[in-house]
Amino acid sequence: MKNPIPNVLSARGRGRGGVNVAHNKNTAEMPVERMPVPQTVVLPMQQHIGAPCVPTVKVGDTVSVGQVVGDTDKFVSAPIHATISGTVKAVGDVKLANGIITKGVTIESDGEMRLYEGIKPPVVTNRDELLKAVRASGLVGLGGAGFPTHVKLNYPEDKNVDTLIINAAECEPYITVDYRECIENTKNVINGVVRLKKILGFKEVVIAVEDNKPKAIELFQKEIESIGDKDIKIMALKSKYPQGAEKMMVLSATGRRVPPGKLPADVGCVVMNVASVAFIERYLETGKPLTSRSITVDGSAIKTPKNLRVPIGVNIQDIIDYCGGFKEEPRKIISGGPMMGIAICSTDAPICKQNNAILAFADKKGGVKPERDCIRCGRCVEVCPMSLMPTLIERFAKAKDKEGLERSGVAVCMECGSCAYSCPSGRPLVQYMRLAKQVLREESAK
Repeated sequence: MKNPIPNVLSARGRGRGGVNVAHNKNTAEMPVERMPVPQTVVLPMQQHIGAPCVPTVKVGDTVSVGQVVGDTDKFVSAPIHATISGTVKAVGDVKLANGIITKGVTIESDGEMRLYEGIKPPVVTNRDELLKAVRASGLVGLGGAGFPTHVKLNYPEDKNVDTLIINAAECEPYITVDYRECIENTKNVINGVVRLKKILGFKEVVIAVEDNKPKAIELFQKEIESIGDKDIKIMALKSKYPQGAEKMMVLSATGRRVPPGKLPADVGCVVMNVASVAFIERYLETGKPLTSRSITVDGSAIKTPKNLRVPIGVNIQDIIDYCGGFKEEPRKIISGGPMMGIAICSTDAPICKQNNAILAFADKKGGVKPERDCIRCGRCVEVCPMSLMPTLIERFAKAKDKEGLERSGVAVCMECGSCAYSCPSGRPLVQYMRLAKQVLREESAK
């Protein structure tokens, strides 16, 4: 079926499942506002999938914006940089919003936001130099996964990767920072795409945007037409959650299916978040590493919802206070989106690289469905994008049945929440999926 938007592709493949959720993009037309410099930041050494960093500074050290304060020689990792200038006040254990305890560096601001003197644009002319530069930038996936970007781009040559997919779907309700990136930094996105295409040799680039974002599509069209690159294409995706999930994105953009246990590179694709690509372009132009990020602050309990650019490591409560605080007592506060984010019990925690939203709800949206017995309706199976049977997995998890869990395919669950969203009995199926994975790991380790 031809897309009704001129010069825009329709999806080349169609996945199963998914749910139609209320978009609630209340902040879509709110430009990203830069938050004032906080008095202190706490920089956790674990802000990515993989090995945590080790602090490279000590109490009393003076640091500048962009200076490395944590690093490791482990491959799956990314360095941590100072996000404000000032003095190191503490190096020790800190608690993240998800309850994990890790090492962290606390910096007290001197109010100057002084840039580190060693910052300069890297020289990048080939693949190896690009990978080295991306690692040095500290970039991890800004869409929420937090996977080190230099690792993603370091795919084996024999994979024959030919397609770069830019994920600009942003299908989670409420969150609008990727949309703002598309319309506020269009040139950065396209210039970043052109640079990656040239250096890494992609034959085709697909920028995938949900069709409820026509302004972003229009701006991308104009920018691509101005550079005249016919290998860069815009694809309008049907607005359905979880359209932005990596494997679903590959299927929609290319028609290729990523087999269970495999990665997009195994079918010739690399998927990157739109904000990550824009950041790479800015880093290669300026040399300034990842020290801040954009987040959406919204929900019925927030007095003044905003899109903000905040220093990484700023306290969540400081962000909420800047948005006017709570207008009502929140029943639930979420780090991330309402579908895949995590509920937090305290706002005394730092923002990390992969955090893209803080949502607070005071009304019934913040409540929890009463859990009742499963009525065997099959809705969870119907909406699962990975064709799993969540209630069967729940049963195997409770029985600690390793063989059953392996047969059920729980390892491919992406915890999108479609099953729990659709369950009329209010069963916490995502939590059971996580429990099942933990049981499988524990039983396999015996």
